[in-house]
Amino acid sequence: MASDRKDAAGFVERHGLWNDQTLAAADEVKARVAADGLEVVRISFVDQHGLLRGKTIVADGLDAAFRNGITMPSSLLLKDTSNATVFPVWSDDAGFGAGRMTGAEDIVMIPDPATFKVLPWSPHTGWMLADLHHSDGQPVGISTRGILKDAIERLDAAGFIFTAGLELEFHVLRVTNPRLDYSDGGMPATPPDTQLLTHGFRYLSEDSYDTLEEVFDDLRRNAQALGLPMRSMEVEFGPSQCEITLQPADGIAQADNAILFRSMAKQVCRRKGLHATFMCRPRFEGAMASGWHLHQSLSDRKTGENLFIPDNGQRDGQSVSPLCGHWIAGLLAHAEESCILTTPTVNGYKRYRPFVMAPDRIQWGHDNRGAMLRALAAPGNPASRVENRVGEPAANPYLYLASQVLSGLDGIKKERTPPAPVEKPYEGDAATLPRSMGDALKAFAEGSFYKECLGEGFVNYIKILKTAEWTRYQTAVSEWEEREYFSVF
Repeated sequence: MASDRKDAAGFVERHGLWNDQTLAAADEVKARVAADGLEVVRISFVDQHGLLRGKTIVADGLDAAFRNGITMPSSLLLKDTSNATVFPVWSDDAGFGAGRMTGAEDIVMIPDPATFKVLPWSPHTGWMLADLHHSDGQPVGISTRGILKDAIERLDAAGFIFTAGLELEFHVLRVTNPRLDYSDGGMPATPPDTQLLTHGFRYLSEDSYDTLEEVFDDLRRNAQALGLPMRSMEVEFGPSQCEITLQPADGIAQADNAILFRSMAKQVCRRKGLHATFMCRPRFEGAMASGWHLHQSLSDRKTGENLFIPDNGQRDGQSVSPLCGHWIAGLLAHAEESCILTTPTVNGYKRYRPFVMAPDRIQWGHDNRGAMLRALAAPGNPASRVENRVGEPAANPYLYLASQVLSGLDGIKKERTPPAPVEKPYEGDAATLPRSMGDALKAFAEGSFYKECLGEGFVNYIKILKTAEWTRYQTAVSEWEEREYFSVF
């Protein structure tokens, strides 16, 4: 009889994936779906690029999804940004060991009931994030949400709570032609034709905000209905450029929030005939690059005390707490290797320019928007924190946050000491940030830090994905080349 019960058990039970708390949360989700009369539930996982993929099931299938998960082809994890599979999945070894991830074999999405939402722009639809497992029950090691979970657990074991605040810049444009002709459906597809909603260059102008108010209201209301911790909606410097900020959140929650906001913004805008893009520097005249500024602090797990609060207010190297200094030193030490995780697109490196409130060197300063790291700490200030200005809004949130946690924790464990803070961030001889994805990829692949933290397998995985993207970029003939050479020679 025991054997019969084991055979009848679902995937989740057989592999012991849930505890009593998760089981109770799943029951609550099922009751909510029934009570609200939801018709479908989207089950989504975050892929290697920080994009949501998954399946939509009818509400009656939710119990089965909780018991057995939902299968997906593993090749979804092996695609570059053009959606081309760049690993040899039809060979005996795709790069993950013989027989693993070959033949586009199944992986299993296990919904996380703690992430359940009702989508306010599609009120008949429920939504959940999922974690990924192989068919033998083992976690998928290259799942980026799992990587951040592991990093947070390391920090937890050291006695710290990681808190992150988020400033995310993006553009919202009006679609004039969706470009849906047959010739437009390539890999990648032709982007839509768009026009501006605002002229720009009027940073934080109330009049510009009023022009964008309908867009901001739609995004804010949907975000709040999702339970996202909205703080502000702001007009940025460039044409049609916006910014949102989220209240601080602990652990993995802020990465989940970032994923959900980006997905919501694109879907809500599309329904309004608009296009929201988190591409760093869109290609139109006067476009300003968008950044992702990540605020971060550590608290004592036992007392809840913010450990980045300094003991004095001197504007020198002692104006941050010793622990904050170690954290800053860790972020600086591994900034170059981390760039492929914080700035993962070809386009993102066109933001690293001087005198535009974006960093171009690996250094830190006090409340200085030109430095890569901006220390915002003062005695008695419970919000003392470090702001990293290196990231682009297209970054995978789980890898961006994991890079910060792992780098900062290394600085603490090794008691690294930061250099003197800078006052003139665009002068001096500090090491520069990588000038291209190629430079960043080389630093990541040849460095030792992430091989030690995450293993050579993960480093090789990212290397293959991003090499495919970089190679396609290098071999494409650009408009610049056409204008420069076609008529002259």
